[in-house]
Amino acid sequence: MLSDAELDRYARQIILPAFGGAGQAKLEAAHVAIVGAGGIGCPAITYLAAAGVGRLTIIDDDVVELSNLQRQPLFTDADIGAGKAEVAAAAAQRINPHVEAVAVARRIDNANAAALLTGADLILDGCDNFATRLAVNRAAVALRTPLLSAAIGAFEGQVALYEGWRTGSPCYACLVGDDPDRPGINCAETGVMGALAGMVGTMAALEAVRALTGWGSALTGRLAIVDMLDRRWREVAVAKDTECPICRG
Repeated sequence: MLSDAELDRYARQIILPAFGGAGQAKLEAAHVAIVGAGGIGCPAITYLAAAGVGRLTIIDDDVVELSNLQRQPLFTDADIGAGKAEVAAAAAQRINPHVEAVAVARRIDNANAAALLTGADLILDGCDNFATRLAVNRAAVALRTPLLSAAIGAFEGQVALYEGWRTGSPCYACLVGDDPDRPGINCAETGVMGALAGMVGTMAALEAVRALTGWGSALTGRLAIVDMLDRRWREVAVAKDTECPICRG
């Protein structure tokens, strides 16, 4: 049951006919694991906390650096050197005291991903390296947990929802392959527009709320791409790879 204070806090989304009190109740009962408290994670955490997701597990072993502040607005100069997960969790609870935010200052790999992600209703991956994304995808398929994957680089962003354990539905590896030695490109090399990180992270939060509550058309198996250099939007289907070593079985 929502308290009077919660009803006031969430009134503007509860009044939406496609969402309503039932949607808010689903959010309150939901647990989202967020991998990476960086350019994507910061806005996603902000809006998931504000929306009233009951539990947020924030996983990141990195510390705040000065170069992060251009696109990671949960942090300030005073946080430099502090753990990102801890600072982000504290910020989430300041945004909404009704939310439980747990910091996990560990790096995800194939050995610990399943243990760290068990119990989540949805995984939001906004990390900045390919090996971690693959480990998270493997765990998501094994745990049968929806994986919302978001990425940015330069002026382009992508968001997709994967449910690879389902028949005919792709996993992240169906799109990119499962080679852990594949070279990755990060924003330190290519640069990134700070507001784009906010845009894509907020979009990821919106799609997470959609997936958890069921309003509108799900993004499952589709890749939404935004190119803000020329303000272009497109959405493409991701085919299931029948030879994918992660989800073909």
